[in-house]
Amino acid sequence: MKTNKYFYFLFLLSAVALGCKVSKDVALPTNAIPAAYRTSVPNESISIAALPVHEFIREPDIQELIDTALIRNYDLQVALKNIEAAEQLFKQSRLGNIPVLNMQITASSNRPSDNSLNGLSSSQFLGTKHIEDYNAGLGLSWEADIWGKIKNQQKSALGAYLQTTEARKALQTRIVANVAQGFYQLLMMDAQMEVAKRNLELNDSTLRIIKMQFDVGQVTSLAIQQAEAQQLVAAQLIPRLEQAIAIQENALSILTGKVPAAVVRQSTLKKIRTPIELPTGIPAALVSTRPDVKSAELALTIANAEVGISKANLYPNLTITASGGLNALKTSTWFNVPASLFGVVAGGITQPIFQRRQLKTQYELAKIDRDRVVIEFRQTVLNATGEVSDELVRIQKLKQQYDISLQRMNTLQQAVKNANLLFKNGLATYLEVITAQSNSLQSELELAEIKTNQLIAAVALYRALGGGAGTM
Repeated sequence: MKTNKYFYFLFLLSAVALGCKVSKDVALPTNAIPAAYRTSVPNESISIAALPVHEFIREPDIQELIDTALIRNYDLQVALKNIEAAEQLFKQSRLGNIPVLNMQITASSNRPSDNSLNGLSSSQFLGTKHIEDYNAGLGLSWEADIWGKIKNQQKSALGAYLQTTEARKALQTRIVANVAQGFYQLLMMDAQMEVAKRNLELNDSTLRIIKMQFDVGQVTSLAIQQAEAQQLVAAQLIPRLEQAIAIQENALSILTGKVPAAVVRQSTLKKIRTPIELPTGIPAALVSTRPDVKSAELALTIANAEVGISKANLYPNLTITASGGLNALKTSTWFNVPASLFGVVAGGITQPIFQRRQLKTQYELAKIDRDRVVIEFRQTVLNATGEVSDELVRIQKLKQQYDISLQRMNTLQQAVKNANLLFKNGLATYLEVITAQSNSLQSELELAEIKTNQLIAAVALYRALGGGAGTM
């Protein structure tokens, strides 16, 4: 008898010692991360992603909208509920090593047949035709975590919980970027509206001069028609911009969880300065700053845990059960202590032998899924570095475009002044005046658009680096 006890003790001891060797975790592929971004300065130690939103975006109007959106946006509220659900599952997984305890109270009455063995026995020995049984007890069951299955279940639940928090962060970065970019587009439309109205007034002045020249016979009716057509081009922009402004205001209202309405703004596109220095840091920092990359890393943690769980299912399972309580055949003696007390303790080892290859298939599928997660992590990192590189190139080229467009606008504005002066003195035709005004209008509209694209690209770079996911 002692030999058997020692045998089981040695078996359990060796099983515990080998438990950590059931499965081996796959490490995060470090070679998936490049050393530097394209067009960026290598080994930059500082990144704009480390800046809180209110330090990166200085405009009070945008800050107020972002604060409102992060509180009232419905998508973000759904994400918070997902976090709460995952947190509950994680809390449950943390209790995996604790025994399960149940209480059960039963009462039964059985009237066997008089001609049956139970009926004859109860009549002969108990003196009754009814057999009653009353039971009240506690049942305990505990599974030994020999192969680390419960530990891996906890890792998987923790990874899933952290993934929901990263999903919330990713949604927050998107909301911050969408609000800022949408507001910049709104300011661009305001600036273009101002340009359109100013050009409409200029066209009105030109049209009056042409009509005066027509009255004295210096120009034909064709000049009036072309001047009126040019005036209508500027006038047509106003309702088009009003429509775009209203739609953009509606979009911003929905982002902030409000009914579509006008957006109050004090800022103007002219007052906002485009960022000059936008350090990006090193690509390795994306693992900690960018939510989707962090989520891909957590997916590998979950996949490793699932491999460990499926591997542990192939090995013996040790379960210990115990029950105890009060049992009697009569209610009058049910709670007589210690006569009604009972207790049972049992232990068992279950080894799967033939499960139609279900357990083996689950294990192989878990390993395949882990390989897929590694590939997806590489792809996520590649996409992240690509987005950062795209925004860096866009910012660089937009700066060049802005400088050229500013020079062009200044030249054309001077050309409009010269054309009007020459036209009044009879040294230029009305066609030259109309052409100069049209070119100047387009150049001002394009300059406002380019500056807006610069601001949008800066915000896009901030988001691509993982900015906006932390504190305000």
